[in-house]
Amino acid sequence: MKSIFSLLFFIVRSLASVSISVIVWLISFFGFEQTIWFSSLYALIGAMIVFLGIKWIAHHRFLQKNGLSRREYRFIQQNLKEAKKKIRRLQKAIFSARDVWTIKQNYEILRIVKKIQSISENQPKLFFKAERFYYSHLDSIVELTEKYAFLLKQPAKNVEIQDSLRDTRQTLAALSKSLEQDLYDVLADDMDTLNMELDLAKQSINKTKGPFL
Repeated sequence: MKSIFSLLFFIVRSLASVSISVIVWLISFFGFEQTIWFSSLYALIGAMIVFLGIKWIAHHRFLQKNGLSRREYRFIQQNLKEAKKKIRRLQKAIFSARDVWTIKQNYEILRIVKKIQSISENQPKLFFKAERFYYSHLDSIVELTEKYAFLLKQPAKNVEIQDSLRDTRQTLAALSKSLEQDLYDVLADDMDTLNMELDLAKQSINKTKGPFL
């Protein structure tokens, strides 16, 4: 969804820039009797100003809407970029560790992790509600899943390896619960808003029904 919006926004900026460049060229060439080369130069400059200006305005409004400074936004983007690399590692480890004990659990972990990342990308201000996820739980999940996949690939599994596999499964199960709480923390404000809207809707329905009861 985000990529489609970005593509549409790019197309709009491009169309606006082309339109302005044509107008500037015509005005320069016919209105001010400039040469073709100077008219083309002015048109190019005008197109660049419009293209970059629209992007700057949209980004500025986006930051205002999310209540973020440019410094905070850059900080969040850097963390999200690093998290994306970790999620790719997690996905690779999960796909290489296919066993009957962890398939459902691991896919649920991956689903929650991707959901938190997606929400943070679309609403950067919520990143700070998921700090525990980004600074602790994600690293632990990735390391444990990679460890589990490594142990699972060993051709000979002695008692010690079997014990490690069992302990890792139990720890991953516990961390899965922590991830669910992380997701809830990120969605808490939206849930509160939704519950408030539902309460208002119910009150409105009850008031409507009142006179007829």
